[in-house]
Amino acid sequence: MRDHRGPGRPSRPRLLNLAMAVHLKTAEEIDKMRVAGRLAAEVLAMIREHVRPGVTTEDLDRICHDYIVGVQHAIPAPLNYHGFPKSICTSVNHQVCHGIPGKKVLKEGDIVNIDVTVIKDGYHGDTSKMYFVGEPPVIGRRVSQVAHECMRLGIEMVRPGVRLGDIGHAIQRHAEAAGMSVVREYCGHGIGRNFHEEPQVLHYGIPGTGLALQPGLVFTIEPMVNAGKRHVKLLPDGWTVVTKDRSLSAQWEHTIVVTPEGHEVLTQLPGEPL
Repeated sequence: MRDHRGPGRPSRPRLLNLAMAVHLKTAEEIDKMRVAGRLAAEVLAMIREHVRPGVTTEDLDRICHDYIVGVQHAIPAPLNYHGFPKSICTSVNHQVCHGIPGKKVLKEGDIVNIDVTVIKDGYHGDTSKMYFVGEPPVIGRRVSQVAHECMRLGIEMVRPGVRLGDIGHAIQRHAEAAGMSVVREYCGHGIGRNFHEEPQVLHYGIPGTGLALQPGLVFTIEPMVNAGKRHVKLLPDGWTVVTKDRSLSAQWEHTIVVTPEGHEVLTQLPGEPL
């Protein structure tokens, strides 16, 4: 779920020397975030077989909620977060993000993003994937592919010293080279004890600008890519964001920690491709 342009004694988190309050996580905190990240990834793996024609997005929410609470003994972070009424986000076709699960019945050819955030032992794990309902149209498969490539490209750049503007620029350039656009109103974010922390992680930018990454920084990369123009609007429900031109939209997300050698993806299951 993306942000909007908002044994022994554990060691204290370090604070980067910036105006924004960016906390570098301790080894103990990262261990806990590995657990939360794995649980979130397991939810997405579990729900895959349930994404099929005739199922409602409310069905998917109920299945995920019951799994998180009843099997994982964890907490679905979106539920009641600033009033959000469900445990996951389901964004179908031209919905960009924050889709509220409801009575909508999935049909053959739909593309749907399922966004899961799990809280375990006080720490968050945040991830999302695209799913196809049967066989999608060519443009649906393509926009999902480009969004995935953008996320992977951004993740592969993560290492100490790289600036957030470098990552955002690379993502934007890749999407636009494919004839698509990157949503600018919503972004990735720091994460830890809080669902949304600093820094904001824009999926567009200028090389050489922005925060320089340091080991211990944990954040999400989650580009939202539109098959048409980048412009979006908020629906009257106060949550669901859609493309203004009703073009298809896709998004993938992982939670990443910067390590001394590079990075670790906290929401990637063993053996799972990035």
